[in-house]
Amino acid sequence: MPLSFPLSVLDLVPVPEGGSAAEALRRTVELAGLAERLGYARYWFAEHHGMPSVASAAPEILIGHVASATTRIHVGAGGIMLPNHAPLKVAELFRTLAALHPGRIDLGLGRAPGSDGMASRALHASDGHEFPVQLTELQAFGGTRAFPASHPYRAIQPMPGDAPLPPIWLLGSSGASAQWAGSLGLGYSFASHFSPTPAGPAFRAYRDSFQPSAAFPRPHAVLGLAAVCAETEAEADRLAATMDLAWLRIRRGEFLPLPSPETALAYPYSAQEREVLREYRSRTLVGTPAQLRAGIEQRVRDSGADEVMITSNLYDHAARLRSYELLAQVFAA
Repeated sequence: MPLSFPLSVLDLVPVPEGGSAAEALRRTVELAGLAERLGYARYWFAEHHGMPSVASAAPEILIGHVASATTRIHVGAGGIMLPNHAPLKVAELFRTLAALHPGRIDLGLGRAPGSDGMASRALHASDGHEFPVQLTELQAFGGTRAFPASHPYRAIQPMPGDAPLPPIWLLGSSGASAQWAGSLGLGYSFASHFSPTPAGPAFRAYRDSFQPSAAFPRPHAVLGLAAVCAETEAEADRLAATMDLAWLRIRRGEFLPLPSPETALAYPYSAQEREVLREYRSRTLVGTPAQLRAGIEQRVRDSGADEVMITSNLYDHAARLRSYELLAQVFAA
């Protein structure tokens, strides 16, 4: 069904306590199929490593899997952590996906490792300061810019050579890459689901610096939000308890499977921990469909977003599906 405002899904492939990562991976198709039927615009996966709480270590495989099981929804990475990869490999992966699913693949890029220090070392990840060079190489291997005549990589022919590199989006959580994304004519996505930094200034910098490109004739800014929707406010609050304790654990460097609402509600939070959660809840939308619509519309007005991408890391899979369903219903055109 068509939606009155573009909504999308960010799937971190959350693993609940007592469940398995393999099961979480298989469930991605069910949520993606529902999102397509409900009119969501995109379905993105994020790259994370060494975290038992999320099973999205290989987003490029999940993208191909979900794209094969759907027909219309855009599927992509939100994102590929470029310091973990050789640009040529990323270009060939995503040109292959574009050949298999023309016009439906997105390539979001991040400069963070998406893992802890040890996992980054195991991945032989490059320093994030090399990101500009890596991005330039990726665009050259993708055919959207050219290597200098004297560059040693100029003679390399990435395959498949007749498939374009999908549109590139830069991901940000502080605003540092916003102006850069605009000047390069790329899409831009801001991670308000974990960043306390307001998105508005970043989006304004992006638009002010924007230069049209073939992939983006106009700027397009995506706002990432964490949200939980249920029939009642009390039920939404109960479900969101999972995300509260999961966030607190992440702050402590503990990447455990998602706790059940019962586990989270029974946790003996200290006064300091409750203050951390109050700050987290201030940027998380929790409530009924009407409350979430009002909250999303307010954040769109505040930031100037063109699209909102929702992540809902809930313990219960059925409740997670229902959350996305209720949200789509209240935004039905």
